[in-house]
Amino acid sequence: MWYFSWILGIGVALGFGIINAMWLEAEVFPLDAKRDDAHRARSEGTRS
Repeated sequence: MWYFSWILGIGVALGFGIINAMWLEAEVFPLDAKRDDAHRARSEGTRS
């Protein structure tokens, strides 16, 4: 019966990892894109 707890533990760990990866993509990468856009806008403004 110990294998049920192993299966549940592995399932919870995999779920936690997937949720963390989804959160990372949703939170971190859009912020980087916004920073890049702001940097491009600033650098284009200084060229003129």
